[in-house]
Amino acid sequence: MVRVPKLTPADAVAALRNPLAFIAARWTPDPRTVRRAALAALVMSVVIVVTGGAVRLTGSGLGCPTWPTCTDDSLTTTSAMGFHGAIEFGNRMLTYVLCAAVGWAIIAARSEKPYRRSLTRLGWTQFWVVMGNAVLGGIVVLVGLNPYTVAAHFLLSTGLITVATVMWQRTREGDGEPRPLVGKAVRQLVWFLVTASALLIAVGTVVTGAGPHAGDSSEVERIPIDWETVSKLHAVLAWIVVTLTFALWFVLKAVDAPKGPLDRTRELFLILLAQGVIGYVQYFTHLPEALVGLHMFGSCLVWIGVLRVLLSLRERPDVTAGFPAQSHDAVSASIAGPR
Repeated sequence: MVRVPKLTPADAVAALRNPLAFIAARWTPDPRTVRRAALAALVMSVVIVVTGGAVRLTGSGLGCPTWPTCTDDSLTTTSAMGFHGAIEFGNRMLTYVLCAAVGWAIIAARSEKPYRRSLTRLGWTQFWVVMGNAVLGGIVVLVGLNPYTVAAHFLLSTGLITVATVMWQRTREGDGEPRPLVGKAVRQLVWFLVTASALLIAVGTVVTGAGPHAGDSSEVERIPIDWETVSKLHAVLAWIVVTLTFALWFVLKAVDAPKGPLDRTRELFLILLAQGVIGYVQYFTHLPEALVGLHMFGSCLVWIGVLRVLLSLRERPDVTAGFPAQSHDAVSASIAGPR
């Protein structure tokens, strides 16, 4: 049986001063644990987008009419708020699950040996994006689901997915200088793909802001533009992204690129095909809620797929990074300070 060391008063003070360093001094996760923690944060960043879409698609955007409390008299939803209140409040509670997942990723990254400062910074960046988006979500409610704030809320969530994807990738590679696996022309083509995909997502938020799913049964302001016209522009951008992906795959085959970029590009192409089918079906069936929600989930997968293609174009070898691993006593002394 492994004996658990007793905490001295000095240890307790050290834990209060710097809890992350205190945990790191006593725990070294294996690389698989760090990767799983980063993946959990990424999964939750997608889940919060999908559940946020469910709030809008069920007309529950003002199920809790104020923020940060649910009503003026209650922090939580009440029976009077009904189904819509439960949906909106449930989505708010999932923010705490997201925070827990991001916190777990930060702790795992901070405790890994050797210490990788860049990985920990990516975790903290996720945390502050979550905090900022929580405040923005409150503003969305307070301004009555203004479509421009709703669009900003979604785009910031996409930013969170971006950072989470990068962190997940970084857990599976070293801290050496990145070495390109393909030529400059191929990298430029991928950047065109990234730009077109970003425009595709941005125009998608305009479709949402102008479309029929306002997020609440009451009269909600919409973006004053014909949503069908914007949907056609959205479709054109989608075809551009598909074409660029298809062209990229052929170029990678022609230059005999490594397996990683080829696999990521093929995966993205399949995701785009599925997303395109869903998009056209939902358009011709007048935007049923279930298909719109599935399309939102698909947009997250498309963006993750694009980022994985971009990140697959280079490799980073393992090097000794950060500070060398220290003994338990040395780290405890450093965080406890003079006694």
